[in-house]
Amino acid sequence: MAIRRKLIAGIASSLSIMLSGAVQAVAEMNMRPGVTETSIEAYELHMLVVWVMVAISFVVFGAMFYSFIFHRKSKHPTPATFSHSTKMEIIWTTIPVLILIYLTIPAVSLLIKMEDASDPEMSIQITGSQWKWHYKYMDQDIEFFSNLATPREQFEDFNADGQTKGENYLLEVDNEMVIPINTKVRFLVTAEDVIHSWWVPEIAVKKDAIPGFINETWTNIPTPGTYRGQCTELCGKDHGFMPIVVKAVSKENFAKWVASKDAERLAAEEAAAVAVAASWDLDKLMALGKTAYDAKCAMCHQVDGSGVAGAFPALKGSVIATGPVAAHMTMVVDGSTGGMQAFGKQLSDAELAAVITYERNAWGNNTGDTVTPADIQAFKAGN
Repeated sequence: MAIRRKLIAGIASSLSIMLSGAVQAVAEMNMRPGVTETSIEAYELHMLVVWVMVAISFVVFGAMFYSFIFHRKSKHPTPATFSHSTKMEIIWTTIPVLILIYLTIPAVSLLIKMEDASDPEMSIQITGSQWKWHYKYMDQDIEFFSNLATPREQFEDFNADGQTKGENYLLEVDNEMVIPINTKVRFLVTAEDVIHSWWVPEIAVKKDAIPGFINETWTNIPTPGTYRGQCTELCGKDHGFMPIVVKAVSKENFAKWVASKDAERLAAEEAAAVAVAASWDLDKLMALGKTAYDAKCAMCHQVDGSGVAGAFPALKGSVIATGPVAAHMTMVVDGSTGGMQAFGKQLSDAELAAVITYERNAWGNNTGDTVTPADIQAFKAGN
């Protein structure tokens, strides 16, 4: 009797743990329901599978503990002589097959729906690079880069100064992807350098960005809101610092946003024209160049131009930074197949000219060369 009481108590404890664990998983660690039709269906399918697994666990462990209690040696000292049961083998083969069919039908249906990006109302090209996202709106004349906006002092806290973390620590960007609600938006996902993965859980979109390939997916967000995600493919040293922010707005507000982007583009063109006409001396170029370099280049080539051995070449005393100016301009503006990003669209002509000048005269390079916005404009026109 004592053994039976212990077994029953063990079974009760196990069931309690299983139930409390399932409830806790639903409440705290579970998959997010999301906001789109497909994300909600994915959540519901996930929960269906979870509860089917719970039911199977009850049956399997129930049969095990039943056997432990009622078929133990003390109760049946003489073992059975049969070796198998054809009827039971048919049953325990048929039931799992039926369960798999029951789960496969909604899973395949949902997968087909999630992969069907046909008949979109607008399309956006998403390009991943180390370590930022580039968004190009195919139906509007809009494209921009989206970079991590969290100050580096918050996550490069080497001195443990206790930097205050923001509400959206490592999940905030300088330029959000803005899309209209109740609109089927197709995403064309690719990459420039290595494999990345564009993932926003609340809209049930996760698609690998592979150099040389274009993967297709879509979303249709019914309610305004801001939805955050991350790159989910290990892509290098700053993999953890390329978040995604999708902002869904009303169609009226989206039209206003498009108009504001058009105004920004015109203002940038006017600023470029002013920069070409302005007077630039070495000191002015070096000051602007240091600011641009520290913001865009130092993460790879280091603040002192020393680079990272085996990964990012040093600029201090390098052939590029001290050799022909034209080759240096080509490398910065157009990038290279060796992993150097093209900064021609990421920086203004003035910033490009200044950062090239800075690299050619900082850290003891002292070439004395200066590159002006007019030089950059002429270089781009000749490409």
